[in-house]
Amino acid sequence: MPEQVCISLDAMGGDHAPEMVVAGAEIALKRLPHLKFLMFGDEARIKPLLAKYPGLEAVSEVRHASQEVTMDDKPSVALRQRRDSSMRLAINAVKEGDAQGVVSAGNTGALMAMAKFVLKTVRGIDRPAIATYMPTQRGETVMLDLGANIECDENNLVQFALMGEVFARILFGIEKPSVGLLNVGIEELKGNESVKKAAAILREIDLPIRFEGFVEGDDLAKGTVDVIVTDGFTGNVALKTAEGTARLLVHFLRETFKSSFWAKVGYLLARRSLQRFRERMDPRRYNGAMLLGLNGIAVKSHGGTDALGFSNAIGVCHDLIANRLNDTIKSELAAFEEAISKAPIDEEAIAIAAGQAD
Repeated sequence: MPEQVCISLDAMGGDHAPEMVVAGAEIALKRLPHLKFLMFGDEARIKPLLAKYPGLEAVSEVRHASQEVTMDDKPSVALRQRRDSSMRLAINAVKEGDAQGVVSAGNTGALMAMAKFVLKTVRGIDRPAIATYMPTQRGETVMLDLGANIECDENNLVQFALMGEVFARILFGIEKPSVGLLNVGIEELKGNESVKKAAAILREIDLPIRFEGFVEGDDLAKGTVDVIVTDGFTGNVALKTAEGTARLLVHFLRETFKSSFWAKVGYLLARRSLQRFRERMDPRRYNGAMLLGLNGIAVKSHGGTDALGFSNAIGVCHDLIANRLNDTIKSELAAFEEAISKAPIDEEAIAIAAGQAD
């Protein structure tokens, strides 16, 4: 029997909470019967929902929270004034050892601020990053950062590469995932200072990372590498662009198959293939972004998701706990520090690579 895993849930986070959270936990429990849950939120609303699922009720504990974090709350306000919120108490449960990970579909900025304040960052990580995975022509690709850090220096990007590689290794079961830095071109002289310096460091230091150099925007869909590293501004724009393009494609398909009698006949003939297409593009399959770099597992679900999507976020949280993500990240960081101590980074070579010196 697998070891029991306890996950704390922000039961009031998300557009359709708490109904979506409870129903999502029920779906996750059917897939992973060794789960148990701590649910934080309005006890009067959560308990009647739990009563509909006796099996889930038996492995769940409801802890009342007198506050909720709204989508309009600024991170600083949430941190100072929402100390008894469902989100904050769910994160506290991880810090206190009552749960091994937390999942929330609430305010992203507030979740990052609270999680960073409560859980702190792993030694060797300057800033946490938001990472998720998306469909590509050859499978799935991890991308980070997706909005936690608008501006990043070369050290941040190198740390993201280390964490993203571990994340992909655990999530996809790939022994040695390939890593690329998102840039405006694949040539070494292209890009800003931070990107060029990060590439030079990743090439120079002897690490167990399969660094493939620079990748461009169209490589996201191609699946050229397993991990794409970028700053939070670029990553968030790229992710939202990809999501919008996917919705546009689905819209065009619907309009095409409604355009004529023969188009409708074609739809009937292609229905099974179109169903597979819809399932492959379903954003619920890829729900669950990890806040990497914290001393604890924290997963962000999309706020507008349904029960199935939320159950997938719980599944991501479970897999990262079961595969000891943070222990592996700490081990990789230790190896990185040891490599630097044995062969310090040649700052002049880095500057030359970045085009700052002759």
